Amino acid sequence: MSALVTAVSRSATHTMAKENEESILLIRGIGVEGDAHAGETVKHRSRVAQDPHQPNLRQVHLIHAELHDELAAAGFHVAAGQMGENITTRGLDLLGLPKGARLSIGGTAVVEIAGLRNPCAQLDGIQQGLMAAVLGRDEEGNLIRKAGVMGIVLSGGEVRPGDAIKVELPPAPHTPLRPV
Repeated sequence: MSALVTAVSRSATHTMAKENEESILLIRGIGVEGDAHAGETVKHRSRVAQDPHQPNLRQVHLIHAELHDELAAAGFHVAAGQMGENITTRGLDLLGLPKGARLSIGGTAVVEIAGLRNPCAQLDGIQQGLMAAVLGRDEEGNLIRKAGVMGIVLSGGEVRPGDAIKVELPPAPHTPLRPV
């Protein structure tokens, strides 16, 4: 199966859930037009409190629809955009991508993957136990964060459900994703 966009979402306010849209516009170096997290510098409230001049490595939040499938099998009811993502994908191992991987989405948009989303307790406001459900452990006991990836917009463009996603990996050696 080819990688594709299944939903696009945004919110003008700092809410966890984002409304599904027919399309979103990615703006180079800024993020999603009309989204509260768009900007050259950090917009997430906790990061602004630390240092409002930090570069915004969280301009676009992507989650794989396969996570929604996994959560549904565990009894959770989570829809696209509800966990704060801007772009919901299918057929792409977002969590397995290295830092610096570039996603060409639709006609002109390019998002560079900066790192993992670090899930927060607000997820339990959607459904109790959801935060724990998006965390796991590997064979060595290392924490696995499943709540998607964050990226920056290298090239703007309109993104809509059904758009194809092409991956360009950075030169080796690859750096595994860490929380940003």
